Amino acid sequence: MSTSSPEAVKKLLENMQTDLRSLSMECKKKFPPVKEAAESGIVKIKTIAARNTDILAALKENSSEVVQPFLMGCGTKEPKITQLCLAAIQRLMSHEVVSEAAAGNIINMLWQLMENGLEELKLLQTVLVLLTTNTVVHDEVLSKAIVLCFRLHFTKDNITNNTAAATVRQVVTVVFERMVAEDERFKGIVEQPPPVQGNTNRRSVSTLRPSAKDAYMLFQDLCQLVNADAPYWLVGMTEMTRTFGLELLESVLNDFPGVFLQHQEFSFLLKERVCPLVIKLFSPNIKFRQGSSSAASPAPVEKPYFPICMRLLRVVSVLIKHFYSLLVTECEIFLSLLVKFLDGEKPQWLRAVAVESVHRLCVQPHLLRSFCQSYDMKQHSTKVFRDIVNALGSFIQSLFIVPNAGNVAAVGVPAGGSGSGAQGTAQGGPGTGGVSGALTTQAAFEYRGTWIPLMTVSVQGSAKATYLEMLDKVEPPSIPEGYAMSVAFSALLDLVRGITTMIERELAAEEAAAAEFREAHPDQEWKPQPGAHLVWEEMVNACWCGLLAALSLLLDASTDETATENILKAELTMASLCGRLGLVTPRDAFITAICKASLPPHYALTVLSSNAATLSSKAYSIQGQNVQIISPSSESHQQVVAVGQPLTAQPQGTVVLTAKNIQCMRTLLNLAHCHGAVLGTSWQLVLATLQHLVWILGLKPGVGGALKPGRAVEGPSTVLTTAVMTDLPVISNILSRLFESSQYLDDVSLHHLINALCSLSLEAMEMAYGNNKEPSLFAVAKLLETGLVNMDRIEILWRPLTGHLLEVCQHPNSRMREWGAEALTALIKAGLAYKHDPPLAQNQRLQLLLLNPLKELSNVLHADIRQKQLECVLQILQSQGDSLGPGWPLVLGVIGAIRNDQGESLIRTAFQCLQLVVTDFLPTMPCTCLQIVVDVAGSFGLQNQELNISLTSIGLLWNISDYFFQRGEAITQELEREEEALQKQAQEKGETLNRPFHPAPPFDCLWLCLYAKLGELCVDPRPAVRKSAGQTLFSTIAAHGTLLQQPTWHIVVWKVLFQLLDCVRTSSTTADKEKIESGGGNILIHHSRDTAEKQWAETWVLTLAGVARIFNTRRYLLQQLGDFFEAWEVLLNHIQSAALSKNNEVSLAALKSFQEILQIVTPVKDSDKAGDALAAMGVPPVLIDPLSASGPGRPLVRSDSLLERLTRYNGAELQAPPPGEESALEDSALWWSAWNTWYRMGTDSTRPPSGPTEKLSFIPSQPFLTALIQIFPALYQHIKANFSMEDLKKLGVILHGAVSVPISSDASPFILPSYTEAVLTNLQEAVLTALDVLQKAICVGTENLQVMYPAIFEQLLLFVEFSCKPPQYGRMETKHVANAKYNQIQLFAPAEWVALNYVPFAERSLEVVVDLYHKTACHKAVINEKVLQNIIKTLRMPLSLKYACPSESTWKLAVSSLLKVLSIGLPVARQHASSGKFDTMWPELANAFEDFLFTKSTPPDNVSIQEFQKNEAIDVEVVQLISTEILPFANFIPKDFVGQIMAMLNKGSIHSQSPSFTEAEIDVRMREEFSKVCFETLLQFSFSNKVSTPQEGYISRMALSVLLKRSQDVLRRYVEDERLSGRCPLPRQQVTEIIFVLKAISTLMDSLKKTQPENVDGNTWAQVIALYPTLVECITCSSSEVSSALKEALGPFKDFMQPPISKVQNGES
Repeated sequence: MSTSSPEAVKKLLENMQTDLRSLSMECKKKFPPVKEAAESGIVKIKTIAARNTDILAALKENSSEVVQPFLMGCGTKEPKITQLCLAAIQRLMSHEVVSEAAAGNIINMLWQLMENGLEELKLLQTVLVLLTTNTVVHDEVLSKAIVLCFRLHFTKDNITNNTAAATVRQVVTVVFERMVAEDERFKGIVEQPPPVQGNTNRRSVSTLRPSAKDAYMLFQDLCQLVNADAPYWLVGMTEMTRTFGLELLESVLNDFPGVFLQHQEFSFLLKERVCPLVIKLFSPNIKFRQGSSSAASPAPVEKPYFPICMRLLRVVSVLIKHFYSLLVTECEIFLSLLVKFLDGEKPQWLRAVAVESVHRLCVQPHLLRSFCQSYDMKQHSTKVFRDIVNALGSFIQSLFIVPNAGNVAAVGVPAGGSGSGAQGTAQGGPGTGGVSGALTTQAAFEYRGTWIPLMTVSVQGSAKATYLEMLDKVEPPSIPEGYAMSVAFSALLDLVRGITTMIERELAAEEAAAAEFREAHPDQEWKPQPGAHLVWEEMVNACWCGLLAALSLLLDASTDETATENILKAELTMASLCGRLGLVTPRDAFITAICKASLPPHYALTVLSSNAATLSSKAYSIQGQNVQIISPSSESHQQVVAVGQPLTAQPQGTVVLTAKNIQCMRTLLNLAHCHGAVLGTSWQLVLATLQHLVWILGLKPGVGGALKPGRAVEGPSTVLTTAVMTDLPVISNILSRLFESSQYLDDVSLHHLINALCSLSLEAMEMAYGNNKEPSLFAVAKLLETGLVNMDRIEILWRPLTGHLLEVCQHPNSRMREWGAEALTALIKAGLAYKHDPPLAQNQRLQLLLLNPLKELSNVLHADIRQKQLECVLQILQSQGDSLGPGWPLVLGVIGAIRNDQGESLIRTAFQCLQLVVTDFLPTMPCTCLQIVVDVAGSFGLQNQELNISLTSIGLLWNISDYFFQRGEAITQELEREEEALQKQAQEKGETLNRPFHPAPPFDCLWLCLYAKLGELCVDPRPAVRKSAGQTLFSTIAAHGTLLQQPTWHIVVWKVLFQLLDCVRTSSTTADKEKIESGGGNILIHHSRDTAEKQWAETWVLTLAGVARIFNTRRYLLQQLGDFFEAWEVLLNHIQSAALSKNNEVSLAALKSFQEILQIVTPVKDSDKAGDALAAMGVPPVLIDPLSASGPGRPLVRSDSLLERLTRYNGAELQAPPPGEESALEDSALWWSAWNTWYRMGTDSTRPPSGPTEKLSFIPSQPFLTALIQIFPALYQHIKANFSMEDLKKLGVILHGAVSVPISSDASPFILPSYTEAVLTNLQEAVLTALDVLQKAICVGTENLQVMYPAIFEQLLLFVEFSCKPPQYGRMETKHVANAKYNQIQLFAPAEWVALNYVPFAERSLEVVVDLYHKTACHKAVINEKVLQNIIKTLRMPLSLKYACPSESTWKLAVSSLLKVLSIGLPVARQHASSGKFDTMWPELANAFEDFLFTKSTPPDNVSIQEFQKNEAIDVEVVQLISTEILPFANFIPKDFVGQIMAMLNKGSIHSQSPSFTEAEIDVRMREEFSKVCFETLLQFSFSNKVSTPQEGYISRMALSVLLKRSQDVLRRYVEDERLSGRCPLPRQQVTEIIFVLKAISTLMDSLKKTQPENVDGNTWAQVIALYPTLVECITCSSSEVSSALKEALGPFKDFMQPPISKVQNGES
């Protein structure tokens, strides 16, 4: 209830009356005046109550009177009364009914009581009530009241003293509160008059309002008192203490800072009075040095006094806190002093309170900032802020160094520890056990044996002091060990926390402002206030060194996890702040500190000792390690949790990781994780350290780059405790998260991260050189992780990332390399799979960028890398094949980058990729890539590691060609669009368009590339590849050639086909003739392919056949090209060189091709006719090469859409040729060209070798020669019009040559007929056919053709001669196979070459001659050229040889032929006798007769009698021919000839025989029949009356007489011999002779009878008759044969037995 409510007032009145009554009662006896006053007081009160409505106001007005009785009561000094009065006065005061005057009276009365030492506590209470309830007391009254309290403070009574002290404090507060209230009241009512500037000693107080004046006076006097000067206002002070004064000053300054800041008068007091005072009082502390003896110093030094010192520091704290802005200079001095108090030479307690004071500053970051701005940033000013931090740092350092600052661990034996052991358990302090971890150790710092416990001194962020609050202590307290350290530690942490949070808050605010500004003004640049940044940077620059030194030391010394955590947190926040402010050096320094702490001791030195910036020492390399778990054991003051291998070049034993290392590592991870954006270049430090830790802990990279605890690698070097084992997954997880969080970094920071990883990786690479130890894969793994999480902006980091990984891929260390490739391919796959925006399909540049490194991998030589690359390609094809688009050239480039030095498996993988492309992706890729596909497929064909792949790739080329064929239209359109675009670009640049086969249209170029590729494969070193490629090339040209434009054919012919032929020809002619051993052990090579030369021969055959076939099937198309003739010539040239090659297979095939292009069709089997219908439509069937029909050709023609396709692509070149032209080449130039080629081939192949036989290497085969000659008839049909004599001669040479060629002995059984029959070989048939064709042509030809007859005869006659004189082939030795009867023996003769059996050939030729002569005997040419003579001349050879002929049939045929020829020829000869054209023939004929009839050869011994008789019959025929055809026409025949004939007949008629006949055969052997005929003819001719000249008759008469004479002689000699021989028979031949003579005589007798008597000469008769007696004499002979012959001879003589007619002739009887 308020004091002014009616009830309260009523109560007050009642109470007062009660009090007064009590008072009057008490004073009734002793103090009557008081009693009276009391009673009148009662009346007074009642009166006031009755008269006034506002009772309280009235009371106050009259308060002096109302109070009077009570004052009088106090004056009695009677305790009871005094107490009563004081209580009443207090009641009045509390109702505020005391006026100013009354109050003065009350104070005076209290003063008296005080001086009398009465009721001291009550007095204090009363004063307090008086001053606090209202403001009536001021000025002198107030000062008196205050002095009263002060004086009560210094009584003997402790309670009073304390109460008084409290009251003084309260009163002082009240005074200032009044002032504050007064200021509040006047605020805004009256503007304060402008303060008068002035610097007088005592400021005038006239300008102050009453309460302010009181306060001013009070404060001024407090300063006076502390300074031991007399007060101005507090009159009556008797004594005062400095400590109390300082406390009061401090409380006023602390509680009412506004007063001093708002009123200049008060500020003046601060500057002029308080500060000098403080500085003066500090002096003993400044000068004092602990431990310096007073003897040494000249004047005794005042010792620092703890109570004052401590209070001074409190005052200083307040001054600095509140009035720093007023007292800049003074504060500089205070702070410098404070820093000095931390010196090690100062007493412990002083350092403790100083450090507490510093702590108070450290929790006020804004204040610290002001220091920095006011001092550190000003020129020529003390760097106060820096000094404070440094002082704190050196203070902490000094604690570890000063010997008595802490326990020396070596001395203090820890509780529960055993004092023994090398290190003792160096863990002094309570609660530590020998086994670490068994007991919870007290938090402490330990460094180099100094052990300092850590206490909890204050809550973080508030500086709760202990010693600064010890206001009751007079003596300096003893400071517990570790207290100063603990405070300093807290101060340090608070300092860091404060500064960093403050700056970061402001930075955040600035960033927010910047963002707002940008939103509002997007076009303008945001410019922050430069001042703020400068301050922040200065603060950091000023403090970082000191902080780092202190924190590093503490971190090193800390044994407590929490403390460590705090230190690390401080270092981390500082590092992050420096990073944000862009202060590189301090940032790197803090990071280095954390890094060093993470690594084992001394280890760090190698990695981080070099300044952070030049972290290039590469002295550490990498080893593998083994992980094994052991129970923890520890000797140092840290728990060891892991033992591992250091990452160094030289193996160096093991290193230990402690729990603290792991803790630091986690901080490092945290730093990188949360503050990655500000790390910049120090990523390098962080990552290098992490790499080492990861290494020591044995973490290995797994899929995607995440690190997992690895398993044992090399020996038991890594040992992990269970404690750290549980941490490892966490660490590896954080590591991964760290790199995942790189996605939140800005581009620049990301680049820093990538660069750092790259340089780390470079170091790892350098270390891994030259040894195959396990390399550190940390960097590579993390590059991969970073790339994977930053896919959305992969462009900005792709080049550095992949560029580096490509280097890694080339590293000699396989593990390193493998990881590089793993990372690279994983990135590429992820990049392609990622859903980019815009998608890759629309962002070609990005797609190519992503694929480029894949291509670069092709330059790496290591097979394992290429394997990875190709596996990657395969996966890309399988997953993204459809969307590669413009990336195809790159991908194909990779697939095609195969080299022969790579292993099979690589090539196989690459080929898998290609197969996938060809089977699945041709339709999805841009058509411009098709050419690349062709090239790549070709390159697989050309590789020589894996034959099957080469062959399969040729199959792929076939598939590709099929695809081109099917999609022709679409491809053409797309390519042409592309071409136009390129053309445009080229024109703009002013260049020409550069692509292979340029003038051809683009689609044709595609085909040409395909053909060119196949062409390359056709000359591959491996026969199987060549064969397959050749078949494919010609099949595709045949099947799809219709699609090409006409001009393109020109390129096909010249650039593809002829070029191919050239290459094949060159390779074949230079191929090796060495025998190839059967390859691979189990593969047998057929003897026809066992040398490279033979294998190339097959290729040549295929190629030539293919080209010829194209020329044949596409002739009408090719003929429309301008240079068909040149092409024809080139082709013929190729055919010729093939035909003349020294290989039977090739040469024969060449002729087949020749036949094909001449369209000499070999008979077709039914199975081949299927293609005819198509051929008629212009689509060639696939011709299976007759020489190699083994490979099944693919069916090229698809019947379904064939017609559509033909009509679709039916350009001009497909117009069917006009009828009748297909089969013939009408152009005679072409045919003549062919004839010339044929002639050259014939000449060269049949020309016999000139050199000695040993060098002979090659003789053309029979089939070849046969084929060659067989070509002629067809060829001749086209050239006969102009076929000249000259050409005929050429032909003759070739025919003769061909027939002369021998065959090799091993082939002869196949070519020669079987022994029993004499048949012509195919070649001989062909030769004769050729001549036959010719003669038939001549026969129907014009007159001028007939001059060729003689030449043909000549040729044939040459062949006839072979029967007796086989041709020589050069100087070769050959065995002749002649008469079938001798064959067997000769075949097995050792000769290498066997000449053919020419007899049948010669005989057939002879028959032809006879036939031909039959037809042509009367032709002028035949007569003029003496053909008949030549025939006879030729026949003379076999005729003369007769039995000596190689074959018996020969001479018989010769005879019969001669007879036939003569029967035709002689009449002609007689006809033309006069012309003399036959003159030379006659002697020839005579000789022939002579040679034949009287041959020099004897018949073989084994001739049977029948045979002999047959032979004789032939002789007889000849003589008959003479008698019928020659002798009758003797007058037309030259005389010499007739003479010769006669002589011959004569000789024949008395022919004597060889003596070797057996008795039995004698009749036969004597050729009696022949002799008889001869004789008859002779006689007939002798007695014929047609003797035209006497000479003839003479000859015959002569002959007759000779004969008769000879007969006479024989007979006589026989009779003689017979008689002489007695009983002995005569020799055989003599008997034969006599018989012959006898027979001749009988023949002669017959002839004479038949002849006209007048024709017989008388002499002859005489001679005949003269024989008679001789004959009679012979009768006595003993031989029966002779007797029978004699009988026949004597018989005819009966015609002479007639009576003699008497005649007288010339007178004789």
